[in-house]
Amino acid sequence: MATRNRNLSHLDSPLPDAGDMAFGIVVAEWNRDITEALLQGAVRTLRAAGCQEHNIHIKYVPGTFELTLGAQFFAEYTDVDAVIALGCVIQGDTRHFDFICDGVTHGINQVQIQWNMPIAFGVLTVENMQQAEERSGGRLGNKGDEAAAAAINMVRLQIEMEADAPTNIPDRKTVN
Repeated sequence: MATRNRNLSHLDSPLPDAGDMAFGIVVAEWNRDITEALLQGAVRTLRAAGCQEHNIHIKYVPGTFELTLGAQFFAEYTDVDAVIALGCVIQGDTRHFDFICDGVTHGINQVQIQWNMPIAFGVLTVENMQQAEERSGGRLGNKGDEAAAAAINMVRLQIEMEADAPTNIPDRKTVN
């Protein structure tokens, strides 16, 4: 659903308990006023769902393009259950916007599949600063809230699926 029709901070259903979950949050420093607001939303949502402060790990990367590697570092070097990637890309006069958005989208998707770890996409891709402000705590809510909610729900789904899985599942990569 388009953001203009929905407040990003309004959740359709209650969040699962995140009391036993740990999250990494990787935040782009570029457009820092916006990304810090996204971070505040994400942390607020995690805490509201019961995530303990010591289970919220925050790291910064220079820009949105670097979110992919930052997320991979969390997957590779920590014991978090999910990563929340927060960034903001504002359309400019060149195609740079397209390359950054495409790269981070594909990169984050690739990392979450490779590492079998949920990585929530909390990246704003907007036309101007006003749209960024509206989506980082303004009239349209906060994409950080939405990304944290997605991370919590995906961790809960993974836990449920792993618990329900039979112990003798064949390796799908070798099954024809």
